Amino acid sequence: MSAYYQDDQVTLYHGDCLEVREWLAADVLVTDPPYGRGWKQGDTGKLRGWASDNHSGIIGDSDTEARDTALNMWGSKPALLFGDLMMSPPAGVKHVLVYDKGNDAVFTGAVGGYRRNAEAIYLRGSGWGSGLGGRSAIVSTRMSAGGNLARITGHPHTKPNDVMEGLLLYAPVGVVADPFAGSGSTLIAARNLGRKAIGVEIDESYCEIAAKRLAQGCLDFGEAS
Repeated sequence: MSAYYQDDQVTLYHGDCLEVREWLAADVLVTDPPYGRGWKQGDTGKLRGWASDNHSGIIGDSDTEARDTALNMWGSKPALLFGDLMMSPPAGVKHVLVYDKGNDAVFTGAVGGYRRNAEAIYLRGSGWGSGLGGRSAIVSTRMSAGGNLARITGHPHTKPNDVMEGLLLYAPVGVVADPFAGSGSTLIAARNLGRKAIGVEIDESYCEIAAKRLAQGCLDFGEAS
C-alpha cells in the first residue's frame, strides 16, 4: 500500500489499522487509541476551538473493540497506550501510569467538584524491565498551553510534545508504531528524537493534519496530539 506521507524517518498510512498492517513490523507501540466511551463534544465546542459547536466523536470509540483487536494483532511486543480511567484496561497490562493533564484539562464535565484531569497510561508486553526505584508514575507537562492544544492541531485529544517525547525516551528501542495516529503526535515526537516511526490513521481529515505537521520538518509548535 502506498503511503499517505513519507520521509526518511516517518511513514504514515491512511486507512483502518486492522486492515493496513504495515505498522505490525515495528518494534514498540506507542499510541492514543479510541478509549471506548463514545466521547462527543457538546455545546462547549467553541471553547476548545472547533469551527462548530460540537464534535461528532472519534471513529471506533463506541467500545474498546478497535483497541483490543489491534493489541491482539500486536501480540507480546512492548506497548504503551493511553486510556480512560473509567474504562476497563486492556488485557496483559504490567503497569499503569497516570497522565496529569494539568491545564490541558477542560473545566466542563466535573463531578462532585473534581475535574477530569487525569488519564491512564498502560504499559503492556515484554521489554519494559523491572527493578527498584525508577521515575514517578505520574506523568505531566512543563508547557502551559492549557486548553489551546486542540486549537493548535485540530484534534480534540491533544497531548503536549514533552509528554510524548518523555514517554518515548524510556520506551524500548526500535521502530515506533502508532496504529491510531490522530494528528501525528507519536510520529512527530519519534522523529524529534531521531527514531523511525510507522503510523496509520483512519480519519482522512486527521491524516491530512498529521501529514501537514510532519511536512513542516520542525518541532511543530512544541506540542502534539
